[in-house]
Amino acid sequence: MSDRKTALITGAGRNIGRAVALALAGDGFNVVINGSSDRAAAESVAAEAKALGVQALVAMGDVGDPAACGRIAAAALGEFGAVDVLVNNAALRPAKPFLETTAEDWRRVMSVDLEAAIWLSQACLPGMLERGWGRIVNFTGMNAIHGYAGRAPVSVSKHGLWGLTKSLGKEFGPKGITVNAISPGPIAADDEDDNPSEYRQKMVARVPVGRMGQPREVAAAVRLLVSADGGFINGQMLQVNGGTET
Repeated sequence: MSDRKTALITGAGRNIGRAVALALAGDGFNVVINGSSDRAAAESVAAEAKALGVQALVAMGDVGDPAACGRIAAAALGEFGAVDVLVNNAALRPAKPFLETTAEDWRRVMSVDLEAAIWLSQACLPGMLERGWGRIVNFTGMNAIHGYAGRAPVSVSKHGLWGLTKSLGKEFGPKGITVNAISPGPIAADDEDDNPSEYRQKMVARVPVGRMGQPREVAAAVRLLVSADGGFINGQMLQVNGGTET
């Protein structure tokens, strides 16, 4: 057990999730690193976190499976005794014409992009309530603001996650627990090279600041929301998108 607060981050093996895990580790949080399949990536992030002087646990599992969500939360609670900060970052963003989208396509996206946040919140909230303090950060993305052609399941699930954020913020805010969402715009991947694809160039053209965002810039928003100074921010969606509107 540790006197430090603990943060559980889903989809933390790379990109935004990795940046969030390392930013919170740098702020003194013990971290639980979740990944679905690439254990080596998750272990690498855990090693980087430990080098910052905190404890780190790898809890692999597909958050689209409610039973796996239970196991992930149980592993975190068993190791640290508490989950003070829950960051629901893991997501699927498949593109497929609406008329070709199957029931299984819908089920899979909804289970990862929306339902995982429900099951993990249910698992972590009792401990937060017991301690009278907690932070939940959900990643909605621009799909929660705009409906995109060919991504109906993603847009629907992310709109739902935004609704969940507002509802939980109202229900648990009086108990010392804030619930907020972050909507990233176009963000560069860890392995992004200096020669962006035509698609990426089109994305950059939509960003008023004229560039892709960096994972660390999204992580900075998480740091604010989970900090003591972020305690009056509740039930909000913070857009980290360089001013992108469409």
